[in-house]
Amino acid sequence: MLLNSSEYLNTVESIKQEIRAAQYRASVSVNRELLLLYHTIGNTINAHKTWGSKFIESLSADIKLAFPDASGYSVRNLKYMAKFALAYPDEEFVQQPVAQIPWGHNTVLLDKLSSPEERLWYAEKVIENGWSRNVLIHQIEGGLYQRQAIASKITNFEARLPASQSELALQTMKDPYLFDFIPLKENMLERDIEQALVKDVTKLLLELGTGFAFLGNQYHLNVGGDDFYIDLLFYNLSLRCYVVIELKTGEFKPEYAGQLNFYLSAVDGLLKKEQDHPSIGLLLCKSKNDLVAEYSLKDMSKPIGVSAYRITSCLPEEFENQLPSVEDLQKRIL
Repeated sequence: MLLNSSEYLNTVESIKQEIRAAQYRASVSVNRELLLLYHTIGNTINAHKTWGSKFIESLSADIKLAFPDASGYSVRNLKYMAKFALAYPDEEFVQQPVAQIPWGHNTVLLDKLSSPEERLWYAEKVIENGWSRNVLIHQIEGGLYQRQAIASKITNFEARLPASQSELALQTMKDPYLFDFIPLKENMLERDIEQALVKDVTKLLLELGTGFAFLGNQYHLNVGGDDFYIDLLFYNLSLRCYVVIELKTGEFKPEYAGQLNFYLSAVDGLLKKEQDHPSIGLLLCKSKNDLVAEYSLKDMSKPIGVSAYRITSCLPEEFENQLPSVEDLQKRIL
């Protein structure tokens, strides 16, 4: 048998996937049991809330005395358990995403969000993206739910993409995009913003979301002997398509949509393979008139979305080591 044969390699890959899946199921099971325990303790605390705060202090001390090697039973954490049990009164919460994320992430959701719908949405995103606790905090404070889940988005995706592709593309899109890692300077040009985004491409990819692989900026296309340059080109592994992003420093203008429509036609003609879905365009403008943008996209032949973007302050330094490296991200490029 040849150990480098395709059959052998496929077999090994299949076994590795089974191992990873089993490891994930085991970690989820352990986490679920811990959360069930915390939920039970929280219910007990809530049932005796008339005993006052001294009850929690005494309970914490007695647990530590009985289980000196156990952690997680501080007064503060016991109060979180009580809050957790109130937030999820039904034990069927173990079937929800909150039961699959670490306790520290759950305390963030309890601290920062009052809406059950928002907590559920962010818990799903933690599972989907593998966010650390600090990245979760950053996304909540950046209003990701408001910008991605419930924002009114200007696109022609529904008319230009198959239903399943359109829905996924809409879920991926945000409005506005938050480029808070770019130092704000007066009179910034489009090229200045583009270079700043490329300089911190890992942070750009965090904002764009799951599945984006960076292919280049000022990406060169030769069409009939003429040269054209795309501001930013990506491939999205979830959407299975190229994503062309054009940056504009001012307000949206209808001619921007025509230019991007041409770029998408060129990408589909020169780069797109048979297995790829239609390429998608995203126009990022400093501001936009929604009605003008909507009318501009109405008769465009290619799928295009228009969003605003904001540049504020720098991303906190503690996120640096929690983001994937450029090398790791480029390995995903097909």
